[in-house]
Amino acid sequence: MITIRPIPAFNDNYIWHLRKGDEHWVVDPGDATPVKKALNGASLSGILLTHHHLDHTGGVVSLVEEFDCPVLGPGSIAGVTTPLADGDRFTLLQRDWEVFAVPGHTLDHIALVLHGSDGIHLFCGDTLFAAGCGRLFEGTPAQMHESLTKLASLPKDTKVYCAHEYTLANLQFARAAEPGNEDITVREELDSATRDRNQPTLPSTIGLELATNPFLRTGSQEIRMQAAAHGATPDASAVEIFATLRHWKDTF
Repeated sequence: MITIRPIPAFNDNYIWHLRKGDEHWVVDPGDATPVKKALNGASLSGILLTHHHLDHTGGVVSLVEEFDCPVLGPGSIAGVTTPLADGDRFTLLQRDWEVFAVPGHTLDHIALVLHGSDGIHLFCGDTLFAAGCGRLFEGTPAQMHESLTKLASLPKDTKVYCAHEYTLANLQFARAAEPGNEDITVREELDSATRDRNQPTLPSTIGLELATNPFLRTGSQEIRMQAAAHGATPDASAVEIFATLRHWKDTF
């Protein structure tokens, strides 16, 4: 079985550390120092990247210099040795993986789906967050909405490993966007207790996101009403609702 654990970095990043036997891989190492500490003398087998932002790639050069390991990720990123694109499939850690293109946060963003012996694991970088989604730095609302819809179509028990501990702030916005959703209230209580214990709120699951993440719930009548109060038209499409929510969240 593969063990997956977070390596905290910066103020709120998580670098995901995957281990099977003597094989060690990391996802989105923005900083090499905590990775080297977590390896505790072991050798790094390779690096997986979801997009080009420095807080996800800043540690790559140092790690490659020390461990001479491969780097898999979008071909647009300097230093990638195995470019990955939408629909690609590969084997890693004796498990099958597939690649989804998920533009929106950046245009080169990909999500990595691990089919493990214990279920499906989604490494989604800054596209899907626990109770939220990434800002639109490069893509359009339509692109991000399509990307999120693609991820939301995964089985409900899929574990979601995003790259930041934004959950409580996202849940505050989710409560404003859908105040009548009791699932959000329950989640906020549970995740607040988790953070009080200084534990990560991740991984989430697709099922939990479908129940509590406003960016996956554009069909909710209450969310549509709240979006209308923030500029959406009465007969707004799902993309317009999403765009209104994202703009509202940017200034929340």
